[in-house]
Amino acid sequence: MTCTFSAEQIQSLSAPLDRGKVKQREQGRAKVSYLEGWQVIAEANRIFGFDGWQRETVALQCVSQAERRIGREPSKPSDPPQRDGWGVTYTARVRVVVSGIVREGSGAGHGIDVDLGQAHESALKEAETDAMKRALMTFGNPFGLALYDKQQREVTSSVTGGPSRGEITERPSRGDMPPHSPNGIAPNAAAGNGSLRRSPAGNGHRPSSHPPAGQHSDAAAADGRQEAQVDPALLPLDGTTIRRIHATIRSLPQPQLEGFTKAFRKRFQVPAEATSIADRICQKQHHDWIEAFLVQHQTAAVAS
Repeated sequence: MTCTFSAEQIQSLSAPLDRGKVKQREQGRAKVSYLEGWQVIAEANRIFGFDGWQRETVALQCVSQAERRIGREPSKPSDPPQRDGWGVTYTARVRVVVSGIVREGSGAGHGIDVDLGQAHESALKEAETDAMKRALMTFGNPFGLALYDKQQREVTSSVTGGPSRGEITERPSRGDMPPHSPNGIAPNAAAGNGSLRRSPAGNGHRPSSHPPAGQHSDAAAADGRQEAQVDPALLPLDGTTIRRIHATIRSLPQPQLEGFTKAFRKRFQVPAEATSIADRICQKQHHDWIEAFLVQHQTAAVAS
């Protein structure tokens, strides 16, 4: 059988997973490692190409819907009271096709909200994203395969650049797509060199500081470790990239623009008193999230 992937794609699929892209959350008494849904989409676009892969939800089912109390029971008078709400759970199965290769994955999503419709929306999207991640995971480490190894031997250290053994051993699970994703990571270590599919992205540069001549080498080493641990997602975008993103957003149809603005505010917790989000688009995580949002809604528009 002829190989369908290029040498460059095979190299990307075989490369260790950058720990800087891995997020953690508390689950019970353990910490769970996972990749965010939009991060996985960005990696698929980078490796396979914008038009090089397809995603299809082949099964979706609401398996639970029940009234529930939302919030913690107040322990003192100043604590906010609990509210009546809903808990909803969906299961999903998603099929991913890359160059004729078909992979499927199953996932579950949970939504909790005072509004029943919002609870359904959150649970549905989370289930689809979870299933998509499990399908793409079978293609290699960039999609989270390395996290299924409890020793995480194929996850590189963000400090040394070499393999790092199992800080976390739980298998990856949830990850909401925009607008319900509470996370953010970058597809590359350098800022701004992912591509916004409707407009090219530029490069950002991390500021660096150098100790004065004669300063103790231990202090210099500490500075180096501190800089190496900076989250790539927080690196700044250059002015050209920001202007191109603004132009892309302004070209959106009004309903999609309104949906984008609402989703961006929710994802990055923009205060209600802020009259514009334009000045909030300044980091690598913003660029990558916008890319994933556009891909998701373009796919939905084509499907409809």
